[in-house]
Amino acid sequence: MSAAQTKPTACLALADGTIFMGQGFGATGQTTAELCFNTAMTGYQEIMTDPSYAGQIVTFTFPHIGNTGTTPEDDETGEPVAEGMVVKWAPTQSSSWRAVSELSDWLASRGRIAIGGVDTRRLTRAIRQQGAPHVALAHDPDGNFDIEALVAKARAFAGLEGVDLAKEVTCAQSYRWDEMRWAWPDGFARQKDAKHKVVALDFGAKRNILRCLASAGCDVMVLPATATYDEIMAHEPDGVFLSNGPGDPAATGEYAVPMIQELLNKTQLPIFGICLGHQMLALALGAKTIKMNHGHHGANHPVKENATGKVEITSMNHGFAVDAQSLPDGVIETHVSLFDGSNCGIKLQDRPVFSVQQHPEASPGPQDSFYLFERFAASMS
Repeated sequence: MSAAQTKPTACLALADGTIFMGQGFGATGQTTAELCFNTAMTGYQEIMTDPSYAGQIVTFTFPHIGNTGTTPEDDETGEPVAEGMVVKWAPTQSSSWRAVSELSDWLASRGRIAIGGVDTRRLTRAIRQQGAPHVALAHDPDGNFDIEALVAKARAFAGLEGVDLAKEVTCAQSYRWDEMRWAWPDGFARQKDAKHKVVALDFGAKRNILRCLASAGCDVMVLPATATYDEIMAHEPDGVFLSNGPGDPAATGEYAVPMIQELLNKTQLPIFGICLGHQMLALALGAKTIKMNHGHHGANHPVKENATGKVEITSMNHGFAVDAQSLPDGVIETHVSLFDGSNCGIKLQDRPVFSVQQHPEASPGPQDSFYLFERFAASMS
């Protein structure tokens, strides 16, 4: 192999000065972000299009990334939201009957940078030990990099604490959702016999979460993250859903928490929150949230439901968590992580108000937590 073929065409620079060289694919250029790692063995396209990854570059610990190509059916939102990806091996040609395009072409057409040929085990250990670092990622086919400038850009990245990213990924206007979960052989069917009217607040909602609501018998109206109490109640909902999303829950909570508190104080409506929605419900009830060292990102996270002792294997994606020690009287901790004991669920005593940290829609990931959508539907009956 010639020297030209082995010359690095991508560079990942950490704020502490650590440099990883590799082979670039996808778009060219530079970007800065927080770096996290995801342990899922499938679902790289769903991960890249998950709005909860705004402001982050994802290191995939599973080496075979890109081997099933991409298909529009697997997009969780219209465009990729994660800033870029880091993988052990640059993608080979895809092998799947569902593939519509190659991962590299899909990334390039959507302006997302990727680097392959990286020692992702070493990088993951660094993230675990030192916390999620700020990084700069560059892809130049000619292999020309100003290392000092890239490190400086990584150090200049402001980070995610105190940042409201929900406004950047939420919908521009309200819309109705009736598409249900994918099922063989018909694909995505439509909900034609909805029993409950649900308003879903879009802080960065994944499509499959909305599909799960529709499959549970809900007629879903999606509203932007900044929707007010009056705008929600104008739809006369039977229940309110608080979606997943990116960024610091305390920052998004500046406008969302008063709205949630108004719902709690003025109505008896069932409320169900996931991920960022879980954290903001906790804030509305008087608890606090904290920034985690490296967060939870993967599709194999064990969570215990305290009431039953049942253990669910779940999909997770969060860098902040609810501080269980700050939960006020009347708020019960319902789920805990068996990885580190962190809070994964709460409910309000004697009222149908509850939330979980995991992503129960399983896209990607196991389906152990689907029952939560049925529980929400049952609370509206």
